Amino acid sequence: MAGAGSGKTRVLTHRIAHLMAERGVRPGEILAITFTNKAAAEMKERIQALLGARAANTMWTMTFHAACVRILRREGHRLGYPSSFTIYDSADSQRLMQLVCKELDLDPKRYPPRSFSAQVSNLKNELIDYDTFAGQAQNDQEKKLAEAYRLYQTRLHQAGAADFDDLIMVTVNLLQMFPDVAEYYRRRFRHVLVDEYQDTNHAQYTLVRELVGTTEDPDSSTVTPSELCVVGDADQSIYAFRGATIRNILEFERDFPSARTILLEQNYRSTQTILSAANSVIERNEGRTPKNLWSQQGEGTPLVGYVADNEHEEAAYVAGEIDRLTDEGVVTPSQVAIFYRTNAQSRVFEDVFIRTGLPYKIVGGVRFYERKEIRDVLAYLRVLANPEDTVSLRRILNVPKRGIGARAEEAVELFAARERTTFAQALRRVDEAPGIAKRSANAVRDFVALLDELAAIVPDSTPAEVVEAVLHRTGYLSELTGSKDIQDETRVENLEEFVDVAREFENTFAALVEEEPPEDDGEETVTDPGEPTLVDFLERIALVADTDQIPEEDDEGGVVTLMTLHAAKGLEFPVVFLTGLEDGVFPHNRTLGDKQQLEEERRLAYVGLTRAQRLLYVSRAAVRSAWGTPSYNPASRFIDEIPSQYVEWKREGAALAPPPSRGIGGGFGSSGFGGGPRGGGRSRGSASPAPSLSVGDLVNHDSFGMGRVELVEGGGDKTKARIDFGADIGEKDLMVKYAPIQKL
Repeated sequence: MAGAGSGKTRVLTHRIAHLMAERGVRPGEILAITFTNKAAAEMKERIQALLGARAANTMWTMTFHAACVRILRREGHRLGYPSSFTIYDSADSQRLMQLVCKELDLDPKRYPPRSFSAQVSNLKNELIDYDTFAGQAQNDQEKKLAEAYRLYQTRLHQAGAADFDDLIMVTVNLLQMFPDVAEYYRRRFRHVLVDEYQDTNHAQYTLVRELVGTTEDPDSSTVTPSELCVVGDADQSIYAFRGATIRNILEFERDFPSARTILLEQNYRSTQTILSAANSVIERNEGRTPKNLWSQQGEGTPLVGYVADNEHEEAAYVAGEIDRLTDEGVVTPSQVAIFYRTNAQSRVFEDVFIRTGLPYKIVGGVRFYERKEIRDVLAYLRVLANPEDTVSLRRILNVPKRGIGARAEEAVELFAARERTTFAQALRRVDEAPGIAKRSANAVRDFVALLDELAAIVPDSTPAEVVEAVLHRTGYLSELTGSKDIQDETRVENLEEFVDVAREFENTFAALVEEEPPEDDGEETVTDPGEPTLVDFLERIALVADTDQIPEEDDEGGVVTLMTLHAAKGLEFPVVFLTGLEDGVFPHNRTLGDKQQLEEERRLAYVGLTRAQRLLYVSRAAVRSAWGTPSYNPASRFIDEIPSQYVEWKREGAALAPPPSRGIGGGFGSSGFGGGPRGGGRSRGSASPAPSLSVGDLVNHDSFGMGRVELVEGGGDKTKARIDFGADIGEKDLMVKYAPIQKL
């Protein structure tokens, strides 16, 4: 049980070194599982520094999904999966579910495909297959979901594909259905280590148990269970929305009665004041394993507290403090992070940073491999690697436009269903399909010929050469380069970068293969990696997603990092601004009436507080715009839970007082009591009269910020005002009765 900043990765890597140096364990007998590619790379790097490259490259150090892919490539044929099966990411899965719902003629408003896709993902994370779910379905919604789940899996299997949730679920099924496979891996991996165990869901938990084996049924296996070592922190379990269950770590000793628990309470990151504040918050959660973080980094300075009039003034204060700290040489921009509960809160910070010229980056924007043009080219590559990949095939059927419309696509789909064949095979029999116009049929034949032409060059071409052939022979690149849209210029640059990605993969392929652990424990075997194939490239792209990458710094001083609290986990910064600390914002409004969800929000606060190394700011807004109207929220209960001696308030009250109907003012008492949502807000024109404005008055607008009244016309409910919000926003003509403005 390792507290924040206590050196979890160091513990794992040094245990591995101990196993090899003191107990004679071979590297091929070790499986170390992490949650992100970044964490896996960091662990492998540390192992290499301790034990050398040979040991680091022989053992399996990888994510849950990467380990499952390796097992399924070797053994998936037992369940009907080809060794070159395609991996569908979340976008591919959603597209397939859309096609399935359309095939079942489900009303998208009543049965949203996106919702069905999420529910199927949740079912798989609970290891519930479609037959089991169909047997449990009670109402119409669940029965329709069961139908969609069944057809979704059928279409996946026909396409020779597995989605990300399948990777773990199918591997668990494989290990449970074929004892010889389970025994092979239990003999192979005598030591299994798992990082961030508090984030495991039911499927991952079961996978670990199957790989390790248990002593519950000694007759079920001839192999004694492997040694299992897990590292985690129940106080940082913040992914319940992804299916993670905190019970996996809280009840570890019940699941494994012979387990030994070791507490790691020394923090090597933060000052004692920051840790004391974090301890005071998290200790209010019930049922946790008691631990108290301590540090030898010194007491440090108190937290800095600030209450702003509104979210714009909060953002302005944060920007001003960052400007001051960087001017004084206390920090560089790259050493500063701003955390918020939801992505929507970033906008006001971006506005202020743009106006003031502060460099910044948003972690969690549209990532490279999620951009449309990249996904289009990847779809072409997937079809070339696996011609039966229906989702990818239908994505590119009319991209770029070639005269194959929705009606022609539907006709091919109906023909495939009637003939009980795949969509890919139906395209090749387009002349037999009824209801297709001659022009569309010709376009389909040309498309099939294009795919055959591209497929012919794949065996003798490198991945980069295939990418370039796709871009040129399909007309995709020429369509973009012929466009005058500036967005298309950016898309061309992205495609150029993608070709570079393929080239970099080719140049590093030998090293990548060398780093891959062998399938068997033959440490002395040296094999020629051969030439990189298209399948190799696609597998690398699928597994090395950049969801766990922080963008590169643009210059020597770097940039300020803005991110949600969920994205901040595992990171650290010398200076942290924890913003939006209002009940209804953080903790989130939907969690206030649910004890378990509120405890998860408190763990999220603990994560945010413990990211700071030297300076920690906590701030809130007295008034925050919600759906265009001002909302008055009390201070977050998490602020109230921090003892006053740990916080130095630069500003404790707002100039704009909340309405008298608020009752208790600053927040919740130390008991943390509070039921439902707080602060419903006021509607301009009903509960609050329009402000009386004169030329020269200063006002604050929830979206545009501070401005000066330049002109007032009309009267009563029809009063109009022209307000100058500065060079970036300009002048706006507003109906005073309905505008979300406050007179200053």
